[in-house]
Amino acid sequence: MSELITPQLVLLDADLGNSTGEVIEKLASLVAEQGRATDASALAADGKAREAKTATGVPGGIAIPHCRSTAVTEPTLAMARLNPKVNFGAKDGEADLVFFIAAPDGADQAHLKLLSKLARALVKKSFTGALREAKSENEIVELVREVVADKPAAPAAAPAAAAAPAAATSEASPAAANGPKKKSIVAVTACPTGIAHTYMAADSLAQTAEEMGVEFAVETQGSSGSTPLDPAVIEAADAVIFAVDVDVRDRGRFAGKPVIQVPVKRGIDEPEKLINDAIAASEDPQARRVPAGAAASTEENKDNESFGAGLKRALLTGVSYMIPFVAGGGLLIALGFLLGGYSITNVADDLLGANTLFNLPGADVMSQLDTPFGPVGAYLGAVAFKIGSLSMGFLVPALAGYIAYAYADRPGIAPGFTAGAVAGFMGAGFIGGIVGGLIAGLACRWIGSWNVPRWMRGLMPVVITPLLGSIIASGLMFLFLGGPIAKLTEALNSWLSGMSGAAAAVLGLILGLMMAVDLGGPVNKVAYSFAVAGLGTASLADNPAPMMIMAAVMAAGMVPPLALALATTVASKLFTEAERENGKAAWLLGAAFISEGAIPFAAADPLRVIPASMVGAGVTGSLIMSFHVISQAPHGGIFVFFAMNNTWPLFLLATLIGTVISAVLVVILKKFVRKAPVGAAEPAKVAA
Repeated sequence: MSELITPQLVLLDADLGNSTGEVIEKLASLVAEQGRATDASALAADGKAREAKTATGVPGGIAIPHCRSTAVTEPTLAMARLNPKVNFGAKDGEADLVFFIAAPDGADQAHLKLLSKLARALVKKSFTGALREAKSENEIVELVREVVADKPAAPAAAPAAAAAPAAATSEASPAAANGPKKKSIVAVTACPTGIAHTYMAADSLAQTAEEMGVEFAVETQGSSGSTPLDPAVIEAADAVIFAVDVDVRDRGRFAGKPVIQVPVKRGIDEPEKLINDAIAASEDPQARRVPAGAAASTEENKDNESFGAGLKRALLTGVSYMIPFVAGGGLLIALGFLLGGYSITNVADDLLGANTLFNLPGADVMSQLDTPFGPVGAYLGAVAFKIGSLSMGFLVPALAGYIAYAYADRPGIAPGFTAGAVAGFMGAGFIGGIVGGLIAGLACRWIGSWNVPRWMRGLMPVVITPLLGSIIASGLMFLFLGGPIAKLTEALNSWLSGMSGAAAAVLGLILGLMMAVDLGGPVNKVAYSFAVAGLGTASLADNPAPMMIMAAVMAAGMVPPLALALATTVASKLFTEAERENGKAAWLLGAAFISEGAIPFAAADPLRVIPASMVGAGVTGSLIMSFHVISQAPHGGIFVFFAMNNTWPLFLLATLIGTVISAVLVVILKKFVRKAPVGAAEPAKVAA
């Protein structure tokens, strides 16, 4: 196993810039220079995307930017002792010690355990103090090698074993014979990459619990493996802390326990407060408890989650699970038209009922079709069209089912799907699916919170919650809500179908601006979700407006990366070397409607890149609607041209015009408008 760190990967008292992005870029370049990454800019982009999700600064002047990247060839640590310090988002100020952890996508468990050991050591003041006092790169390397060496723990270190990398458990000792019983707290820590924050939070909580005299056990659900807590330890616990940014695995083990749930970073920043909160919850009969089967929070703390935040999370969850049905279905329908002609809709069922590939349609059927591919093309077109239509039929049930899942985990899926099917049956469309999914999810979440006898807990998630949730959600849809929502949906479809001229252009402009304003953030997702959900009601003959909206959103989303690619080509001197490399990749990313190609540029220079991107994207969206361009596919960019029928040349023209406008504006702004001082604006947060 190769060394994780070498003297060549250490920078002492180095000036790496004034922003997190600059530090990550330079450390990524250092990794690439040592032959441990194939593409410095790609590694830097992955590191900055991870940083945009959660700041990696931790108390004590330390930062641990980290990521998994396909550009990394072997697990690597690059370390810098900074002068001047840089703000990585820690509550107590700027960081002077930065460890950049670069892991390959398929890093082996042995390496990941060593990386997690380093992260755990960074909460120890003796270790960080030695790093600050080190006189040479070799001394730094030796210090790191000592903490990651696979040595048995000394007896004195036994208390800290409560947070061992695999999933530390600590048996609750009996209360002293003549003293009050100690409180017993269990915890789970987990972060998206499972390398650094997972283990630092575990150690921070364990050390604090020991100082407070609290019995404590923690399970680290990280990349280097996870050993579940002993069921007896969970049973004896007074409360549970979930310091997580992802789902807690097998959450049902903790059903009925008072729970405190927070982002993993708070386990590092505020361990004493979390333990005190858990103790208070254990003594409060009204404290929130882990429901049987209820959903774990993935990105937010549900204990403090507002209704609006919960609604946004649920809608985005529903849309994200719905998209594969729409993507596959839309492309297959388009392929069906390509092979079988546009009249395939009229004869597809008859073709599939009476014919096979070995019994192809006769002349009477072929006379009704306009396919250039003959009987074989007609039959294959019918197959593709029918599969696509059936896939699209899941659009509303999947949307509703996974909205309910976001609120109530697996027990909410069946009631949500059923409510979505009822919405489809009643003609309530995607609006009915959203309403039905919300009712199903909230009902199941409420039912799952009931304090039932222990013998009934096993029945709740598989029988009682789905049964009652289905009755409540689908019953309300049938009795009260489905009819009015169906009328609203019909009116909306009529309005969209009748939209033309200035009204259509304005809608396209608004959608284009939304796609570029935060490059994958909440506003972008609202526009994209609106477009995808509308595809379920689209029809080439009767209601093409939703397909026009989909085309506008897709083309506008392609503009920012394509514009930056063009700008870095025609005015390369205005961009750094890393940005020029990112620009090369952005050509393909933009062409495929992967807006993330613009992320590195927007993160480094948001006040000039984002406004320029918005103008071009808005123009493109407006042109698409004015040209009546359609797209039956929700993703793919120019690679799904066949899903645009004969409108794809206009799609390319509108995209090209917006790209040129944004590229010109970026160049002008970079030439004539000074960049704001560091700290004047935060980079736009973008979805990875």
